[in-house]
Amino acid sequence: MQAEGSARCAADTAASGPGKAAISMPGAATAAGTSVNGLGGLELPDTTKTTHNTLLDLPPEILVAIFSSLPGTALPNLALVCKKFRQILNTETIWRRRCMAEFGMCEDLRKMEVVGLSSKDLYVKLLHPNRHILGLWQPDIGPYGGLLNVVVDGLFIIGWMFLPPHDPRVDDVMRRRPLFRIHMWETNKATVECMYGHKGPHKGDIQIVKKDEFSTKCNQTDHHRMSGGRQEEFRTWLEEEWGRTLEDIFNEHMQELILMKFIYTSQYDNCLTYRRIYLPPYLPGDLLRPGLFKGTYGSHGLEIVMLSFHGRRAKGTKLTGDPNVPAGQLTLEIDLSRPIQLPEIEKQQSMEELSRLVLEVHEQVQRENNPVQSGSTEPGAEGQGGGGGREENQNGLGAASATPTTTEGAEASASPLPAPQPFVLPLGVMARNEVYPRTCKICFYGTGLIAGHGFTSPEHTPGIFILFDDNRFGFIWLELKSFSLYSRITDTLQYAEAPTLEAFEEMLKSMQSWTS
Repeated sequence: MQAEGSARCAADTAASGPGKAAISMPGAATAAGTSVNGLGGLELPDTTKTTHNTLLDLPPEILVAIFSSLPGTALPNLALVCKKFRQILNTETIWRRRCMAEFGMCEDLRKMEVVGLSSKDLYVKLLHPNRHILGLWQPDIGPYGGLLNVVVDGLFIIGWMFLPPHDPRVDDVMRRRPLFRIHMWETNKATVECMYGHKGPHKGDIQIVKKDEFSTKCNQTDHHRMSGGRQEEFRTWLEEEWGRTLEDIFNEHMQELILMKFIYTSQYDNCLTYRRIYLPPYLPGDLLRPGLFKGTYGSHGLEIVMLSFHGRRAKGTKLTGDPNVPAGQLTLEIDLSRPIQLPEIEKQQSMEELSRLVLEVHEQVQRENNPVQSGSTEPGAEGQGGGGGREENQNGLGAASATPTTTEGAEASASPLPAPQPFVLPLGVMARNEVYPRTCKICFYGTGLIAGHGFTSPEHTPGIFILFDDNRFGFIWLELKSFSLYSRITDTLQYAEAPTLEAFEEMLKSMQSWTS
């Protein structure tokens, strides 16, 4: 039977039509030539005796090297060509290289040997079927959102939820906790486990809803419950989320917000839906490298914001949010064509002076956007509108400058930044961080989104964007007289690059509709 199979395989390779294993090797050895009289002894090939060299004639180690360079998705079809190919494709080296090339798999293979797991099984049954869930995702947890990175971690696929540090330590590193994992330790097929709760891994399920969207489900929610009931669960959650007890929080309004978040997010401990997001692309001429930042939002604590650049504008989009301005909304919009020159340090301490200078720019913007009504706006009217019931979540006081022209502003953002200048917050401006940078590189006019509870009466109000260095910036919210400090997230987030600039822009548009 083996001889018969080899003969059949060899017969297959003799054909030269498309889809066959036989491949002519130009320049290889040919049949003996024949002498032609009158041509000076020149020998021409005898086409009736030509032999073909094919892939099957190559040594197995060469075939292994060739097959290892092909995408893993092409290998199953290649195994159908003939018995020899099928046997070679069982070589561990081929699949190990595909795991490394496509998924960055560099785990010590001795761990795979312990559980009797081959590289082929790892690729075919774990990595390739779940490739669509690798990347960066935003969970649908109402207004609160979140940040999930699904990665290949050793012999597992793990979904890591990234959490800001405890308020107000904005410069601390991000915290993370596993929400689910997929592995092949116990069985010969991929197993999904929920990691939520304090009783260890338990049964879960993952379903791809549609392109760029998937959901997780816990099949044993009793593992999420604690013996002390909801009170113990709340105390534990509070310590993990805020790093303190309820008795340590004296602000009654903050206590209400914290309790509200616990009750709301607890509803999602058994089933969650995730939508794909991308990191913002970096383009030459950007003011600083775009990316993700942790920012202070008053009583709501620290939130995650994505900073991206769009020509002469910069945008801050919330990845995590709150009941006032939910995740997915545009929290900041900076006009890079309108730089603001800070006054002397003594005048920076005057809230009235800095507010007046920012409002001058704001009123110019209003006149340009509404030329017909430009004569009807009273000084300061925009900054004072609709303040009732607003959160310190996103407002504050402004700061300083002469009114630039659009051309001047464009040149300022494209040219090298000036030397650092002294900076101090105006008196009366609320800040979660008493420690903030005392020098800045450049400032721009911008607007911040504020709203009432339930995202009611949203309004873009004027403020000032302060660039401190390559990893920190701030924003003074004029209306609520508050200051937000933002610090770059330095964690490596895998599989998060946007395939195209258009894909990133489309994602930003979609994010607002997810939580509106």
